[in-house]
Amino acid sequence: MDIQGLQSKLEELADEAVGKLAGVEQKEEAIQVKNRYLGRSGSVQELMTVLRELPNEDKPVAGQAINQAKQAIQGAFDARLKELAQRELERKMREETLDVTLPGRKPEVSLGHPLRQVENELIAIFEEMGFAVAEGPEIETDYFNFEALNFPPDHPARDMQDTFMLTDGRLLRTHTSPVQVRTMQAYELPIQIISPGRVYRCDSDLTHSPVFHQIEGLLIDEEVSMADLKGTLTEFAQRCFGEGTQIRFRPSYFPFTEPSAEVDVECIFCHGDGCRVCSDTGWLEILGSGMVDPNVFEASGIDPERYSGFAFGLGVERIAMLTRGIGDIRRFFENDQRFLEQF
Repeated sequence: MDIQGLQSKLEELADEAVGKLAGVEQKEEAIQVKNRYLGRSGSVQELMTVLRELPNEDKPVAGQAINQAKQAIQGAFDARLKELAQRELERKMREETLDVTLPGRKPEVSLGHPLRQVENELIAIFEEMGFAVAEGPEIETDYFNFEALNFPPDHPARDMQDTFMLTDGRLLRTHTSPVQVRTMQAYELPIQIISPGRVYRCDSDLTHSPVFHQIEGLLIDEEVSMADLKGTLTEFAQRCFGEGTQIRFRPSYFPFTEPSAEVDVECIFCHGDGCRVCSDTGWLEILGSGMVDPNVFEASGIDPERYSGFAFGLGVERIAMLTRGIGDIRRFFENDQRFLEQF
């Protein structure tokens, strides 16, 4: 094939390819047409072998003709793809219309699990009252969970705690009081802390769960009295349940405090008149408290003749059930989206 024949064949292939590209309706078809002419085994590529047979003086002209054919086909291919893309965009705009007059969707804002909400609120109240937050391990030793808190091995008060025991002799803590012992043994006095966290007991019904959350408080200094305890808890109750809320102390027993007291708050539903929630008593139990037992001080190396202190403990679930009007503690752990979205 001479140079004239080559040029004529290239023009013919280019015109043929451009015509076929103009008729395709899908991107995939356009790619197939392009590859048929410009691919490694394409028609234009096959003509490259003719270059070896041409005289040297004709090779530049032949190379220019091949490039022109390639550019024509590539240009037609690019133009067709652009047309097909524009056509698809117009189709989507016709068929997938968007009504811009519709109200927008508000983003969902989560304030967290209701238990976490209440726990954060309680922590904030105590921090404003000067308490620092202290934390400790959930897997404890018998010493920190019982013995250092005035629970001797044969003490009947151990029966008050339904404990999850581990095979290595350790246990899942039944209260966050071990954090108080660790703090007393690790830090200098005075101490003013709260210890929030999960605790575990073998108990489960409408108002009890095998895992629940506590916040316990501890204040130790010189000349701390029961009056300081009552003033602190009165301030807490009014910040938590509203100004003017009344509390009362009832004598009780805890191994690690002496004297000990259960603390009731005036029913937040009937305001003392008596209702179903408070069993017509006008009062709701919210926490236990008392003055730290001297034996607990001695176990941690604190002189009970010089220092005194008070401790208290409340259940986060208990406060959440009261303030959020929830009648079944199991709601907190069922992960029912309908329940959680209410908060």
